[in-house]
Amino acid sequence: MPELHTLLADLAFGESPRWHAGRLWVADWGAQEILAVDHEGRRESIVKVDFPAFPMCFDWLPNGQLLLVSSRNGLLLRMEADGELVTHADLSDLARKGLPWNEIVVDGRSNIYLNNTGFDFPAGAFAPGTIALLSPDGTKRQVADGLAFPNGMAVTADNSTLIVAESYGNKLTAFDIEASGSLSHRRVWAETGNDHPDGICLDAEGAIWYADVGNRRCVRIREGGEVLQTIELDRGGFACMLGGDDGKTLYIVATEWKDAEENMGEARRTGQVFTLRAPAPHAGWP
Repeated sequence: MPELHTLLADLAFGESPRWHAGRLWVADWGAQEILAVDHEGRRESIVKVDFPAFPMCFDWLPNGQLLLVSSRNGLLLRMEADGELVTHADLSDLARKGLPWNEIVVDGRSNIYLNNTGFDFPAGAFAPGTIALLSPDGTKRQVADGLAFPNGMAVTADNSTLIVAESYGNKLTAFDIEASGSLSHRRVWAETGNDHPDGICLDAEGAIWYADVGNRRCVRIREGGEVLQTIELDRGGFACMLGGDDGKTLYIVATEWKDAEENMGEARRTGQVFTLRAPAPHAGWP
C-alpha cells in the first residue's frame, strides 16, 4: 500500500483539485478562494471571491484563462490578465433559478461542459440533474438530463467520451461526445456499490479514481466495475487529481464533513490535501 503524505492542511473546505502549469490548484470553498500549491506545500492565493462559493469549481480555456463557476448566481466567470472576473456566460436560462451549478470540464476542442445538481443540495428534496454545453461559438444548450446528483466529470484524452459521477446513483456514467459537442450513447461505465462517487480523474491506463465522502476513501476502478485499489482516509474524500512531475502523483482533497453550513465556516479548518504515488499517470500525460 503506497504511503499517504500530507501536502496541505488548514483548508476550510477544499474541493475541485486540478493540475495546471506545474502546480496543484484547489478551491477552498469555505475561504472563498482558489489556491495554487507547489511541491513543498507553499500556497498562493490566485483569486478570492465575494459571492457564495458553494460550490465553486473551475477549469481553463485553451488560451490559459481561468474559468470558475459562480454557482448560485448561474454565471460562468472568466479571469482577465489583471485578475478581474468578468462574465463568460450566463447559465441562468438552463436551470431553475438558484439551483446550484457544480462541476466543469473543458475538452480539447474547447467545449465547456457544466452540470447542475437539479435540486438545492443539501437541504432540498432530491430532483435529477443535468449537463449543459457551452460551445466555442458561445451557444449553449442542455445535452443530458436525468442524472442522480451529477458530480465530478472527466473527458478522455481523445475527446471521444465524457464520464460523470452520479453520486446518488452509485455509479459512473459515460457518454459519447459527438462532433457537435452533443452527448449520446449514455451507458453505465461502472457501478460503485455502496460508494457515492464525488470528484474523479482518469489515468493513462483507462482507469478512474473517484473520491467518496461518506466511506472516507479514494478508489481506483476499471470500466465495468473491477476495483483495482482502495485508499482509506481518516476523513471524507471529496475529489482527486493526478499530476506532479511525471503525472503519477495522486492528490486527494479530504475534509471532515459535518454539514454545508458548518463546513463553509472559517472556524473549522479540517481540510487537507494528501498525496501518494499512483500506478499510472494522468490520462494523456504529458
